[in-house]
Amino acid sequence: MRMTISGLARSAGVHVETVRYYQRRGLLVAPDKVGGIRRYGDEAVRRLRFIRAAQAAGFTLDQIGELLHLDAGQDRARARELAAQRIMALDATIAELSAARGALERLARQCDARDEGPCPIIAAFEGEEESTEDDFPHRTG
Repeated sequence: MRMTISGLARSAGVHVETVRYYQRRGLLVAPDKVGGIRRYGDEAVRRLRFIRAAQAAGFTLDQIGELLHLDAGQDRARARELAAQRIMALDATIAELSAARGALERLARQCDARDEGPCPIIAAFEGEEESTEDDFPHRTG
């Protein structure tokens, strides 16, 4: 099946500019123009879906580029290594979110336990409660 860039984008649920961005990043090859129009085949659809699935798993575009290269080279050891790194990052994020959830539950119980004085939840976010930074670390990225 041969399709235009808009058909390719639609088939993967992305915008045309996303396809072009992936092309600029070297993740997706732009085919030669025939009659002034680029036509994409099933391989482009497969690759675009691969990119989207890897993004959903939390891989960066640089890591996805490496995975795509490995896909062609059958380097399972490196693919496992990248997956293990991603799992470690996910575990760290889960731990951070679990700690934040626990802190928020604690603050909600404190708020429910008293009707007078400042709300512990709002006070914590304003920095008036102790260990706010430990309970709710600032996330980057």
